[in-house]
Amino acid sequence: MQKPLKNGWRKVKLKEVCREITVGYVGSMAKEYVDQGIPFLRSQNILPFSLELSSVKYITPEFHAKLKKSALLPGDVAVVRTGYPGTACVIPSKLSICNCADLVIIRPSEEVNAKYLTCIFNSSWGQGTIAGTLVGVAQQHFNVSAAKEMEVNLPPRHTQDKIAAILSAYDRLIENNTRRIEILEEMARSLYREWFVNFRFPGHEQVQMVDSELGLIPEGWEVKKLTDAVFANPKTEVPKEGEKPFVTMKHLSNELMLIQDIEYRSGNSGAKFKNGDTLFARITPCLETGKTGYVQFLPDNEAVAFGSTEFIVLRSKTLCPEYIYFMARSIPFRENAIKSMVGASGRQRVQLACFDQFLLANPNKNLLGKFSEIASRYFRSIHLLAQKNDNLRQTRDLLLPRLISGEIDVENLDINTSQIAA
Repeated sequence: MQKPLKNGWRKVKLKEVCREITVGYVGSMAKEYVDQGIPFLRSQNILPFSLELSSVKYITPEFHAKLKKSALLPGDVAVVRTGYPGTACVIPSKLSICNCADLVIIRPSEEVNAKYLTCIFNSSWGQGTIAGTLVGVAQQHFNVSAAKEMEVNLPPRHTQDKIAAILSAYDRLIENNTRRIEILEEMARSLYREWFVNFRFPGHEQVQMVDSELGLIPEGWEVKKLTDAVFANPKTEVPKEGEKPFVTMKHLSNELMLIQDIEYRSGNSGAKFKNGDTLFARITPCLETGKTGYVQFLPDNEAVAFGSTEFIVLRSKTLCPEYIYFMARSIPFRENAIKSMVGASGRQRVQLACFDQFLLANPNKNLLGKFSEIASRYFRSIHLLAQKNDNLRQTRDLLLPRLISGEIDVENLDINTSQIAA
């Protein structure tokens, strides 16, 4: 028997409390994207409670004007239809004009807090409910009809606001930590560029520049093939028995070194790596979008993990781990890899032979040691902040079902609801 609802709570269908529920544009977009214009959101841009905009596409204002039905407004709830159906976030006020493809668009009425609605969708209850409504064979999806008929327990608006405020506090902390991670990585990247690209390292004024195959380089630096300075897919033993950390392409960021939400699997088939290795995506479009990760999540330097066969593992011979990570993100390195790609359209892969063609100016050990000493501190700080974010997400996700079910009573809590993050 279903428990009776708390005082003031009621069971409603979304169509009864939302001004509009519709769907984003469905159709071919390949020829419509431009370098700058109106942001065009797709399912990969929608994360639980937040937007991922590093890979966002753009359309012209003229095309945006034609797609009135799929235009998004601040305060709308965007819900993924395919891939990870039900994942939801609120369109923030900073994104005043945007459009979308293949998303369920929900425009709540005044009696529904949009943030609270995303809490329902992203909760274990919401995900389970949506899983039972999916349609399709080759690729299941969450459709508009199911969204309209979805029944939820809706508390009074002031209760929704309090629940949203509690969970928004976690999201703000996560957002602040993520911003600090971005700053730390950019600081380390700037140091790499200054020392090893612009050659303005400590004491560079006293070092003579000499001719080389790469042009002028500091005296004492040696021009090497990448394969003489770096191991590509080094032999690493991973036991078949027992579950080990397993990394797929989705666990890597387009712009940051982070490797998150790691899975555990048995077996040992795939790329194999240790702390200090760089994971470099070898397949299109992951290479072009920037998928590159730095391994530092393992408990010690002897521990091993494995992952997708579409990674190339890069490990130092004569450089240092931090140098290799930033080199792998550099434009010349990526352009060299992209030129080597072969295979059917949409599934092209980098050929390992391309690394024999890539030359670098190998710095002296003393300078590499100084760089590693500084950069490794940034890297460790990034790892600790990422761990804090993981803990915050876990705590938020444990609170979530208890708050939206009314198990945790917020009625008598003095909560400032005026700054709910959206």
